[in-house]
Amino acid sequence: MNEVLEQIKSRKSMRVFEDRKIENHIKKEILQAAFEAPTAGAMMLYSLIDITDETLKERLSVLCDNQPFIANAPMVAIFLADYQRWYDSFVYTNCNPRKPGEGDILLAMADAMVAAQNTVVAAQSLGVGSCYIGDIIENCEQIREILELPEYVIPACMLVYGHPVEAQKNRKKPVRFEKQYIVSENKYHRLSEEEHIEMHKVKNEGSGLKNKNIKEQVQAFCKRKYMSEFANEMNRSASSYLDKFRNK
Repeated sequence: MNEVLEQIKSRKSMRVFEDRKIENHIKKEILQAAFEAPTAGAMMLYSLIDITDETLKERLSVLCDNQPFIANAPMVAIFLADYQRWYDSFVYTNCNPRKPGEGDILLAMADAMVAAQNTVVAAQSLGVGSCYIGDIIENCEQIREILELPEYVIPACMLVYGHPVEAQKNRKKPVRFEKQYIVSENKYHRLSEEEHIEMHKVKNEGSGLKNKNIKEQVQAFCKRKYMSEFANEMNRSASSYLDKFRNK
């Protein structure tokens, strides 16, 4: 198999790392991979914050839904959707720019996530594991303060990296939904109730789980994730971040 495809297929989230640093030259390559990512209009509508302060890592681990492995990760990077840099350039060169809007920040979010994924693939190829932390969107007031984020900058995601322990390497990658439930041709296909049940059944069977009641499993997942306190907080924070980009 093509080596790049093999890396993509074998990659899974790693949350427990060996107690050793990522070598400087490897870290440099991981970060450099972000800059090689596709970007809208070659604008690079993102910024990265390399978190090296241990106290700050500890604070972030608490703010991001109390996940201690964040503080223990050898490398932590926050990817920001950043329209502040270009807006300031427009101001400094007397362009009389409009205020950035929701469409602008959505484009910047896409740029930031593409750059982040490039680092994930690069890290995997270098034997370094990684895990996305979407909870960086939570607690926007504290996050803005400790990272000193200006008006037109929003956290897109946080990533932790490190050399995974053997148990993490050997852990089975979670099963994905089958292609027929994800890919449609030319127009969107909305799944029927029966297709939803079959979709979850096939996924769970692939995971080796017993499926006596798919509906109950989905209900439990909904309660644990979608209806959770942290999900509500992420929505509140996201709305607060986006207020800066809404034309009122």
